[in-house]
Amino acid sequence: MSVELIKGSHFRNLATNRPPDTYGRLTLLNSVGQEISRCKTSVRRGQPNPVYKETFVFQVALFQLSDVTLLVSIYNRRSMKRKEMVGWVALGQNSSGEEEQLHWQDMKESRGQQVCRWHVLLEA
Repeated sequence: MSVELIKGSHFRNLATNRPPDTYGRLTLLNSVGQEISRCKTSVRRGQPNPVYKETFVFQVALFQLSDVTLLVSIYNRRSMKRKEMVGWVALGQNSSGEEEQLHWQDMKESRGQQVCRWHVLLEA
């Protein structure tokens, strides 16, 4: 399964009143919520509308697609190695909403064609 994190929009750092330094983390979970694999984008510094355009490949058998969850989290990297989650969205078995469930369904039925959708992050 190939996943591309393309871009974010309207990210803001309420604490400092300047755009945050953000990165995305993608975590693939099995049917009981255990981590199978994880990867993250590079940091986009000071951008309210960061463009990530990074693609990640997860090894998932076709028959496993109904049993996994892809958790997409965006983090604000703060100074001194601290980080705070900006928001998250989940697709797959434990989708975070109807739009995410539809996106996953469309992806499973697309027979290898790319399915691209915007998702609104849920607050951490």
